[in-house]
Amino acid sequence: MGAATPPAGGPLKVTQIRSTIGTKPRHRGTLRALGLRGVGQSNVLPDRPEIRGMLARVPHLVQVEATDEQPVPARRAHAGDPVPATKEASS
Repeated sequence: MGAATPPAGGPLKVTQIRSTIGTKPRHRGTLRALGLRGVGQSNVLPDRPEIRGMLARVPHLVQVEATDEQPVPARRAHAGDPVPATKEASS
């Protein structure tokens, strides 16, 4: 079911292929840390040892393939972050 990880190199496209219902809480947490929230959702991640380690914990829940897409850095908005100005406000 889960595919072996591709050889090291460029970014990895990770797709959740199975539900987290009935899985261990640690597996659900690993999928959330990979940026996956539901079946069919994909995320492009950098090919680093910590990402490979997370993928090794949930191979039965994800599909991994090499891609040319650039990974988007994950960043959450935090309280106190400046609100970006809109075009209307700057005119």
